[in-house]
Amino acid sequence: MNLLIVFFCGLPLLFIYGAEAAEKKLQIGIKKRVDPALCTTKSRKADTLHMHYTGKLEDGTEFDSSLTRDQPFVFTLGAGQVIKGWDQGLLGMCEGEKRKLVIPSDMGYGDKGAPPKIPGGATLVFEVELLKIERKEEL
Repeated sequence: MNLLIVFFCGLPLLFIYGAEAAEKKLQIGIKKRVDPALCTTKSRKADTLHMHYTGKLEDGTEFDSSLTRDQPFVFTLGAGQVIKGWDQGLLGMCEGEKRKLVIPSDMGYGDKGAPPKIPGGATLVFEVELLKIERKEEL
């Protein structure tokens, strides 16, 4: 009987905890839109993107920025070269567009983090700007 009471008393806590975990999703905010008439190409998987970014923890602590290096970050979208939050959050961008990405830890560096600057379980906040899209010609 006591075990049954403990089970039913603890059950709501599981639902509350599960609801909190489910709420942490990738958030994408558009900071600077590009006129649709000027946006002839939107980013998609396999594109090479040239990005400027600033990465911060939720408390505002900056951990990295391409701006301080004055060097854009270049990578292939969807190829696993960046964290999952970037591979998903940068799809459909236009050159010149700016976004704010709020990335939960499971789409960032997970429970291990990226010491010493990014602790385990950290939610990451990125301000990104797409400077250039390079697309391979389709056959």
